[in-house]
Amino acid sequence: MFGHRNMRRINWLGSSRCRLVKVDGLDLHVEDLNAIDGTPFLEVKPWFEEFGPRGQVRQPAWTTEMLRDYFAPAPPAP
Repeated sequence: MFGHRNMRRINWLGSSRCRLVKVDGLDLHVEDLNAIDGTPFLEVKPWFEEFGPRGQVRQPAWTTEMLRDYFAPAPPAP
């Protein structure tokens, strides 16, 4: 698997949507990025509402429950 959305991924590559806060020369400052410090950037793309799903988005309740603590800190290593 090349990349996926799991924050505890083993390959350190992922796909994430974040908010661009500031551009400082070649440095991009972002918020809400689902990445660990030092994660390599492969590309940056803009997000427009028109790129999102058309119409209402529906998902089963179990996905909301499963992802409830998605951004919680990882438990300490044994």
